[in-house]
Amino acid sequence: MKRVPRLSVGLPVYNGENFLAESIEALLGQSHEDYELIISDNASTDNTEEICRKFAAQDSRIRYIRQRNNLGCAPNHNFVFDVSRGELFKWASHDDLYARDLLRRCVEALDEHPDVVAAHGWTAMIDSAGAVTRAIDYPLKTGSPHAPERFRSMLFANGGDDDGAVIRSQVLRRIKPLNSYHHADRTFITELALHGPFHQVPDWLYFRRDHPDRAERACPTVRKRCANLDPRRADPVRHPVARLFAEYIWAYASMIQRAPLTLEERRECYRDLRQWVVSRAKRRGSWGVVTDQPQAEVDLSAFSVVGVVPGQGAR
Repeated sequence: MKRVPRLSVGLPVYNGENFLAESIEALLGQSHEDYELIISDNASTDNTEEICRKFAAQDSRIRYIRQRNNLGCAPNHNFVFDVSRGELFKWASHDDLYARDLLRRCVEALDEHPDVVAAHGWTAMIDSAGAVTRAIDYPLKTGSPHAPERFRSMLFANGGDDDGAVIRSQVLRRIKPLNSYHHADRTFITELALHGPFHQVPDWLYFRRDHPDRAERACPTVRKRCANLDPRRADPVRHPVARLFAEYIWAYASMIQRAPLTLEERRECYRDLRQWVVSRAKRRGSWGVVTDQPQAEVDLSAFSVVGVVPGQGAR
């Protein structure tokens, strides 16, 4: 029997041939090597399977699983965690890039701070060619020791990319799996924050790729975004848009009750949630995260992934 790795990295993918090889190379070249890479191919129809099998034949850390049918993004996202074995877990994306020290520094941060439930690096945006276009300062107060402050920050400020953090698996198992209603990813990470603070490694180690086929751009409406998460959401009769919004709001309310909070902390979170609902209603149904303060941007136009991300120097 293979030794259980300390860290599991889950990579759900569907038709990712354009950038998948670069992402896998960046993960396999990490300075932290004690991990397994679980790739769940969501019944891709392009060359994704061929790319994955080629890498799996070369590196025993890779577990490649091909789904018979397209489960949807959310079930596939949950699947890679369900079959993971590590005490730590990270979701990876087929189109993003990772600095070679990302995993090592996140694991070290979790070892140094036992109260922290998730650790990640700062995010820089890249284009289709891998050129850095901008970096956004992390605005959230997820490092606060006070759960209601973390909750309020998640409600009222534009967030980062915390769903790509290295997370303690035992904490992930205590929260609801990723769902498929409007902004389900936001409520998922918010519930995680109610279980403990996050840590941001003070360096640009994660490179998020913006391209025309990215889900946020390819699915511009609420209905399309939710159907991408789970094909069943495409049914307007069983899943009207009103329900997709209602489940979103209810998720915040129910997580407060489930979370390990004191009575006063729950009251504080409920007060913030009421304030958030009222503020969104006044904005005529703007049910995303709305903030009057724009995110600060850092000038990294001259920064390059070459030399930082494994595999990029040869391209």
